[in-house]
Formats: sequence, C-alpha cells, structure tokens
Amino acid sequence: MAFHCLRTETRNGVYIITLTRAKEYNTITPELRDELSQSIDAADEDRDARVILVRAEGPAFCAGYGLDWSTSAQSSETQNSQHSQRAWDSVADLRMMGRFVDTYMKLWYAKKPTIAAVQGWCIGGGTDMVLCADLIVAAENAVFGYPPARVWGTPTTAMWVYRMGLEQAKRYLLTGDEIRAEEAARIGLILETVSTDDLDQHSVGLAERMARLPVNQLMMMKMLCNQTVENMGLASSRMLGTLFDGVARHTQEGLDFVDRAEEVGFRQAVRERDDPFKDYGSRS
Repeated sequence: MAFHCLRTETRNGVYIITLTRAKEYNTITPELRDELSQSIDAADEDRDARVILVRAEGPAFCAGYGLDWSTSAQSSETQNSQHSQRAWDSVADLRMMGRFVDTYMKLWYAKKPTIAAVQGWCIGGGTDMVLCADLIVAAENAVFGYPPARVWGTPTTAMWVYRMGLEQAKRYLLTGDEIRAEEAARIGLILETVSTDDLDQHSVGLAERMARLPVNQLMMMKMLCNQTVENMGLASSRMLGTLFDGVARHTQEGLDFVDRAEEVGFRQAVRERDDPFKDYGSRS
C-alpha cells in the first residue's frame, strides 16, 4: 500500500509503523487516521509479524490534532448551523469522532501485542492514540499531557484511569498539566524511559524479544490482560469520553476558543490557554 503519512516494514517478526509527518510534528489528520487504520489491519494479518511497533520521525511523536484543520472545520460547522438554524448534532459528532477513536483502539484490539516508542511531544489527541498501545517506551525528552482538558476537549479513548489509577488521572486531567517522561514512568502511565539516542534500538529490541514467543501465546497473554480492563467498563468509559469531547467543543468556552483561533491563529490561541500554567509551549 502507498502511504503519505507513514511507512511500514516487517523485520525479525516485528511490523514497524513509522509516522512520517515530522515537519508537522505528526499531528493527526483524517488522512493519517485512515492510513494508520489500514496499516494496523495489515500488521495484524501479516503472517511474518508477531508484534506491532509504532514510532515516529522528527522531534515529536504526535503533538495532537492538527488544530488548523480541526478548528476551521468546527468554525465552518458553526457558521453552517447559524445559516440553517440547525443545532449541533451530538450523534453526528459522536460518529465523526468515533472514526478516530476506532482507529486508535485498533492498537488495543489488535490480536498481536502493540508497542509505542515515543519521543518529544505526545499530547492531546496523541495520548488518545498512544495510550491504546499495550506498552509505551519513551525517550527521556518525551512529554505527555492532555492540555485540551483546560478547554475544548476530553480524552476520547478514556485510558488514563486504567493506565495509572484514579488519583493520578484526576491530578493531571483536572489541571491539564504536562507529564515529563520520568514522571510518566513513575506513576505508571508508560512502561519505562530510555535515553533519547537509545529509543529506537531499545524499542525494536523489546519488540523482537517478544516476537520470539509463538504468536498464539502472545495473543492469549494480551487477551488475558486486556480482558481485566474490559471488565472494568472500558467500553462505556470510552463512549462517555468521546461524547463529552464533542460537548466540550460546543460549550461557550469551547466556541470562544475556536473563535479566538480564527481571529489570531490556533498557535496563539493555544499559547493564551497555556500561558497561565507555564507549561507545554508556554514554558519559560
């Protein structure tokens, strides 16, 4: 398959998916979503692959959704609603966001184990994606967080509580604060950190080590572990997270954020959101 946002290869039992939108910090677009969905499906069907590894080129694994197209899309939606006098359709919004969520959850529901190797920013929608992987290895320079918790979003895949527990999830979702890699490993959000220079070699080595097991054993071990989380209500939490994400984008504060992004540009709107907290791009 010919991809524009990523590339794939299989070696030593590992199907490697590499995001290639480095100049755009691998921000999420509909095209990236669709290509990621196709590549995970292909990995799960590849008889030469036993483990799936997702990594990224450039300074960031994924800096969230491409706010240029997403804020513009919501602005157009609002203008059309005003023109047609139709209210925001929460079910249509749920279906739209559900296409993104379904793609991220393929990392969780893939029959084979999935590993994510993260460097630099992994924030907002990037965490919706990466927290669905079975294991996350991060470079020392990685930064996680969900700044849209401050305005304009909620975690759609709702993996936070399941990965690091109730108290820590509340700590970071009720502030939107950033989480440096070392702290993310300490609180259980990710598996471990390694030096930035060693990330690729370490993550590939871990994937190849897992790939020594028979694929049926890997599939059974993954299913056994994941079923515990399913029994805790992941499906209903995910549905609520995706629905609330649409609600958050259509509160007065959410609409004001989009209007401000249209007025001054999304980068400035994000700076104004984060400046009081002195983190992410607003860190001194």
